[in-house]
Amino acid sequence: MPLARSLSMTSLNGLPQCEDEDLPVEDLLLFEISWEVTNKVGGIYTVIQTKAKTTADEWGENYFLIGPYFEQNVKTQVEFSEPPNPAVKKAMDTMKSQGCQVFFGRWLIEGSPYVLLFDIGSAAWNLDKWKGEFWEVSNIGIPFQDREANDAVIFGSLTAWFLKELSCQFDDKPNIIAHFHEWQAGVGLILSRSQKLPVATIFTTHATLLGRYLCAASIDFYNNLDQFDIDKEAGERQIYHRYCMERASVHCAHVFTTVSQITATEAEHMLKKSPDVVTPNGLNIKKFSAMHEFQNLHSMYKARIQEFIRGHFYGHLDFDLDKTLFFFIAGRYEFSNKGADMFLEALSRLNFLLRVHKTDVTVIVFFIMPAKTNNFNVETLKGQAVRKQLWDTAQSVKEKFGRKLYNALLKGEIPDLNKILDRDDISIMKRAIFSTQRHSLPPVTTHNMIDDSNDPILNTIRRIGLFNNRTDRVKVILHPEFLSSTSPLLPLDYEEFVRGCHLGVFPSYYEPWGYTPGIYIVDRRFRSPDESCNQLTQFLYGFCQQNRRQRIIQRNRTERLSDLLDWKYLGRYYMHARHLALSRTFPDKFEMEPSAPPKTEGFRFPRPSSVPPSPSASQHSSPHHSEAEDEDEDERYDEDEEAERDRQNIKSPFSIGALPQGKKKQHGEYRN
Repeated sequence: MPLARSLSMTSLNGLPQCEDEDLPVEDLLLFEISWEVTNKVGGIYTVIQTKAKTTADEWGENYFLIGPYFEQNVKTQVEFSEPPNPAVKKAMDTMKSQGCQVFFGRWLIEGSPYVLLFDIGSAAWNLDKWKGEFWEVSNIGIPFQDREANDAVIFGSLTAWFLKELSCQFDDKPNIIAHFHEWQAGVGLILSRSQKLPVATIFTTHATLLGRYLCAASIDFYNNLDQFDIDKEAGERQIYHRYCMERASVHCAHVFTTVSQITATEAEHMLKKSPDVVTPNGLNIKKFSAMHEFQNLHSMYKARIQEFIRGHFYGHLDFDLDKTLFFFIAGRYEFSNKGADMFLEALSRLNFLLRVHKTDVTVIVFFIMPAKTNNFNVETLKGQAVRKQLWDTAQSVKEKFGRKLYNALLKGEIPDLNKILDRDDISIMKRAIFSTQRHSLPPVTTHNMIDDSNDPILNTIRRIGLFNNRTDRVKVILHPEFLSSTSPLLPLDYEEFVRGCHLGVFPSYYEPWGYTPGIYIVDRRFRSPDESCNQLTQFLYGFCQQNRRQRIIQRNRTERLSDLLDWKYLGRYYMHARHLALSRTFPDKFEMEPSAPPKTEGFRFPRPSSVPPSPSASQHSSPHHSEAEDEDEDERYDEDEEAERDRQNIKSPFSIGALPQGKKKQHGEYRN
């Protein structure tokens, strides 16, 4: 028997760390498999994309991502190349020789990881055969009309085929770890285990299938987790086969993980298994040498958003952009699950409050949720064209004015300002002003929606009457596409857009974790919907009452605390899951010390008293506060002292490992 390698973990700042000399990655190959590799569908794409650099730094040339090939995605995201690993190349060549199209290259994101992409269409002729094989090993039948499930069978079969061709080339090492994300990739895991491939498998569910469906049906989900008849609920929603695929993946995996404690509790009831490790989602935090640097980025990207607003609201630009706040909500178009219903209702109430108090603050809210469209709408494009025309006119007149002023000053004269603009200049400016006249309200959506009359966001906007009237202090823009820097309307990437906005609002009912932890937390479990909506409205109104200095203080503190969500910390949960999978799959080669999995109890830290993180404490006692109040608040705040206090209060964010054993909490004790 070969000498067992120890996967002992040593503590660094309270966080477990792998001893690299005991676990050389050159003896291992890591594959992460997901339907969202280079294919943006939802938040899982962001998880994999942002985590790639940390994982690539750890694994180097031995880290590969596997996903589906879609030409429209690959054209701008992947640089094709030959596989440097001869075993990977041989496995790909074998599949290609049998008619499957397989592509290899580098994903053009931070970390530049290798990607292996399967063309689902090229292998579709095998679908019936592979569905039959899947039935034989799992007794799960896939309906012919469910295209997504059929694609999952093809994708999973190709993945298992590749892993089989790869693993059969190795004798003792390198050992293979395959990490599967979500049910769409789960078929590959099930088939790999049924074929007894020497592969350590991990399965991560970012949200349970049935949980999404139940929450979308406005059911009191979290307070009734132990009351559902799972098979009946899945069958009634015609997703029983998908649910079985997900549940089989969970039970077949050597290690099962979820992204939060609330999802762990959900999985225990929905999937009948508790996760081995909780792997919370992180971000790539870009640190700046000085605080003012990210403030400058906020100003720069906010200016780009303001340019879009100038065009979108042409003819109705009777509000002060310097006193305008930009809010946003983004994610999959799940109207109730993502809280868009509650957000719109809260915006209606916020509009009432701002109008009643006659505030000079305007709030513009973006809904970034992809839906079916057929193109940009004409009015939106016209707005940007009018803005561009006005800018060109202003530049032309300014240049002419500047020349006349320059020549007059050279002669030692003060020009007559009444004569410096001639009749032609006045005519040009009048035509420009007339071009800004419009006889309709600024559109609430930037695109032509295919099913406009049944769109839930648009129907709610019609019901609450937020039509971007001049008297509205809250204005709404639905952008039913993910953002891109190549867009002719709003040329910003999502990260840039977020930097330019003032507040992101994610009042989700079903939020397993995602990228939505916030400064203010709305209670959606132990309050009625109306009470939760009122709470959200007060948060939003309180934020609108903050002055610019208060918002800067809040932004500075958020930037400092962002280390808590950095993949440099949270990536170690994935390290632990991989170590655990190796020790379970190859116990004669790898072992874990019994003390390795510590508790996963979350973290807490005191709130600095100088900046209360709730609007009730920071908002003014009256809508018409004095400048003296602002000056007093500025004097009480010391940036260096605040930063030092945060550094002392921040503890280790989490401890990685399996879920704690012992007394189980009652369902009412869990809070999201």
